[in-house]
Amino acid sequence: MPVKPADSVPSEPVGAGRGTRRQVLIGPDEAPNFALRRFIMEPGGNMPRHTNTVEHEQYVLRGRARIGIGDQVVEVGPDDVVYIPAGLPHWYEAQGDEPFEFLCVVPNHPDRLTVLGEEG
Repeated sequence: MPVKPADSVPSEPVGAGRGTRRQVLIGPDEAPNFALRRFIMEPGGNMPRHTNTVEHEQYVLRGRARIGIGDQVVEVGPDDVVYIPAGLPHWYEAQGDEPFEFLCVVPNHPDRLTVLGEEG
């Protein structure tokens, strides 16, 4: 289906994270090259330090977060864009009183997530 309401797509908890849900808005069964996902992290939510075997391109929709990318820690908010190369350790911590929400585009290739431990 070329158009659908995002709210019609079910969300699922992110097993490695706390207070974080993911929607696969466009998956590999709908598009041949890329998947489009939306992550919603509740205040106080996080995702631990981990690596993926695919790169990530992200666009922040709302809220604020600290993100560790390799050895760098950045603070992001609405309209920021984030690039995370394949294999680079990264982590997320929601900041403030509203949910942190972002879109994440990844190639439709096999991905392996490896949890490395808590931040930094």
